[in-house]
Amino acid sequence: MRDFRRVADAVAARIASGQLRAGDRLPTQRAFARRHGIADSTAGRVYAELVRRGLVVGEVGRGTFVRAAPPAAGPALAEPARQRVDLELNYPVVSGQSELLAAGLARLARPDVLAAVLGPGGARGTGAAREAVAALLARPGWQPAAADVLFAGSGRQVIAGALTALVPVGGRIGVEEFTYPVVKALAARLGRTVVPLACDAEGLRPDALVAAHREGPLHAVYAQPTLHNPLSLTMSDRRRSEVADALRRTGTVAVEDAIWSFLRPDAPPPLAAYAPERVVLADSLSKRLAPGLTAGFAVVPAGCAERVAAALRSGGWGVSGYALEALAGWVGDGTVSRLSAAKRAEAAVRQTLAAEVLHGFAVRADPYSCFCWWDLPEPWRADTFVAAAGRRGIAVTPAASFAAGSRRAPDAVRIGLASPPRDVLRTALATLADLARTLPEDSAPE
Repeated sequence: MRDFRRVADAVAARIASGQLRAGDRLPTQRAFARRHGIADSTAGRVYAELVRRGLVVGEVGRGTFVRAAPPAAGPALAEPARQRVDLELNYPVVSGQSELLAAGLARLARPDVLAAVLGPGGARGTGAAREAVAALLARPGWQPAAADVLFAGSGRQVIAGALTALVPVGGRIGVEEFTYPVVKALAARLGRTVVPLACDAEGLRPDALVAAHREGPLHAVYAQPTLHNPLSLTMSDRRRSEVADALRRTGTVAVEDAIWSFLRPDAPPPLAAYAPERVVLADSLSKRLAPGLTAGFAVVPAGCAERVAAALRSGGWGVSGYALEALAGWVGDGTVSRLSAAKRAEAAVRQTLAAEVLHGFAVRADPYSCFCWWDLPEPWRADTFVAAAGRRGIAVTPAASFAAGSRRAPDAVRIGLASPPRDVLRTALATLADLARTLPEDSAPE
């Protein structure tokens, strides 16, 4: 009887040489056994060995396929660090996510459907995609009109298109004093100036908006009313009304970043519901689904819709027809709702884990947020802590990355909780907690 490991070695060699490529389907175990002159039970052991090596993956009801890539080795937390545990970026993933998304894509594999969706989608997308987004974003107190929906390739591109359309070169964009770093980079690249606006425990202060506009006209305001990144703040109903009133008093338009709002369905309606004529709401599928399967979308007031659409077209920030069709299907069959609910539950578990491991430290977070803000204990400085964490193989983000003004940023870091597996996250947080309990190397007694 042939050794199953030698047969597995032969298949592995074909994968390594490229004869079998990522996504190729292997024959059934019975067909494989006949082809290689081995028993069915031996073929089963061969396939199990290939799975163990991470070379193939079995999908119930579909067969066995060559993996796109071998699984990554677990990160090392001891010095010297060979790999990083990434607590900077946030890519929420839940068990069964790929299977759910794959099921929704099956229809798009039909040649007739594929032929119809392989072209560019355009800023206005398709009627089905607009209806799907309007249904996805609807909540008590707000029902966006499908006719007001525009599309881009990602949420970042939606924001870039809106700011390009609303703010002239050299114009001023009001932002929360701690803001999404990409917006700072976008403003610099577009030749716009960011103006920091003071915040409190609820986020953006409307009086700060009015005062900044009085000093020099604000052409737009960028804000995150729900689960503010990095502070996890969520505005109350009253604060949203006050900010909407400030927008009307100053004649300013806001770009509302709602990327994380799906994690807080109990929050008040979006700012767009309070001042629909003055708010461009930007969102995407990247956090709800996955960063590689995204489409950005916006609900845009009629008065500036054509300007934003033109900016998206001229910037080359279009969405593919395939993405639009996938979006409509995933919303319609409930995939987006199921994954959103699962990610809310997972975020709650990870926040509980973080609260347990970082107990006793000054940590600010929301029970459903994918990140937390850590005011470091003295005498730690943010830059020193980030460097020390990096030497232990852990990447975290210093407060300065989010600071919009020229004032010195506090000694704090943002911790992203979504990306690593739970056990890796727990170990990394414990390592950071132990580090924070020691003295920095530059302040240790000689």
